[in-house]
Amino acid sequence: MALRFLGTTSDDGDCPTLYEIEGTDEILVQGERETDPEHLVHLRDVKPTETFVRVPRSLLTRCAPRTEPPALQPFASISHLFREFRHTAWRLETRRGYASDRKSMKWTRFLAGEGIAQDPDNPWRENVRTQTAQGKRFERVRIVDEPPTQGQAFLLASAPSNVAAGEDIRNLTRADAERLRLPDYDFWLFDSRTVARFAFDEDDTTLGVYVTEDPAEVLAACQARDAAWHHAVRTEEFARRVRSIV
Repeated sequence: MALRFLGTTSDDGDCPTLYEIEGTDEILVQGERETDPEHLVHLRDVKPTETFVRVPRSLLTRCAPRTEPPALQPFASISHLFREFRHTAWRLETRRGYASDRKSMKWTRFLAGEGIAQDPDNPWRENVRTQTAQGKRFERVRIVDEPPTQGQAFLLASAPSNVAAGEDIRNLTRADAERLRLPDYDFWLFDSRTVARFAFDEDDTTLGVYVTEDPAEVLAACQARDAAWHHAVRTEEFARRVRSIV
């Protein structure tokens, strides 16, 4: 079963860290092994297979889930949030490609070497224009490998249309994302209040989203947003950097 990173109190990549074992109600704890004999002698009912680790209380306070895991629901179930949010809709994109991109006509044009930077408005961009005209913000950070994958190159090439509609799209190298200990999953964060975390299959097809307002989940998403946004580079500048080294 897959592990999902929940959070850490480490600033340099060491433990301690918490993970959720998806599909279960169990948490995996990473920390320094307890070796103090005075502590070990007081432990109860110890099985030969068990071990013990130390973690700061603050890690459990900040990152341990407090509610039942949300159910997976269709992405369409959150479509209203892209119209009804009040301040900011923020997205983290972590994958190396998306099946929805590869199934589009724009993907075919991209593979043929055609320019895809300037496209007419579609329903998504029309809504972005409507919402940003009211002072709301659409923002996203895309994690990009070095060199970019084909799917990431497609998103870099097509981003100008969304930027022109009002999105602020920025990019961050995967090495920087790992250094910052960003999550390895995609999510939308609405108004620093509601998190919609994506589920994908092995072919990059969206299976649905887990939607929650659990304070621990929202805090983790806000912390990831703040770290990513501080270090990410605007799309136009990032694309120039990529072209200069490819």
